Amino acid sequence: MVCFDAGGVLVRICRSWREGCAAAGVEHRWNDRTQSADAERTAINDAYQRGEIACGAFFERMAATTDGLYSPAEIMAVHDAWILEEYAGVRGLIEALNTADHLATGVLSNTSHRHWEGPHMAGARGVSAVGSVRHPHASHLLGLLKPGPEIYRAFERATGFRGPEILFFDDLADNIGAARGAGWRAEQIDFTDDTAAQITRHLRSHGVHL
Repeated sequence: MVCFDAGGVLVRICRSWREGCAAAGVEHRWNDRTQSADAERTAINDAYQRGEIACGAFFERMAATTDGLYSPAEIMAVHDAWILEEYAGVRGLIEALNTADHLATGVLSNTSHRHWEGPHMAGARGVSAVGSVRHPHASHLLGLLKPGPEIYRAFERATGFRGPEILFFDDLADNIGAARGAGWRAEQIDFTDDTAAQITRHLRSHGVHL
């Protein structure tokens, strides 16, 4: 099994609220009081990515943490602009893996229903990198988040692959460390560089030649 994270590996995403506002055409407005609610927003976002909060409620609750600076509609606009594009070359790489003997492809991503069903993700079945993998799994469907160890075990149960049978690519060090702790082979990807080229090099180092 060759398994990928989505954001930062297969698709380019915004990496900050300022970048998300720019992508959505929403004015960047912030202040110290709003900044102080970061922990609350993290808790809301984690619950959202575990599938515990519906999209509409998420936008409303996030807007409520901004002290009136952003409306739910503006939060939704930034959210919907967050996934920017697919990285060049990754779809062809996955298609090649899908046709290789004795290999399976998968995705394990922290995400939400609205992002997951979007045009660059699993909703674009057969016409996107994420939509082309054979075993797509997301946090909101599993009810778990990386880097918690439980999500790696849930992925194993769902796919039938175990430990060193899985080679995993993620852009975040914590997720790589947790995957290795679960017994997976795992390699960190630099989201600022050519991700397809990095993946190809790591595949070769693990004996996978396409």
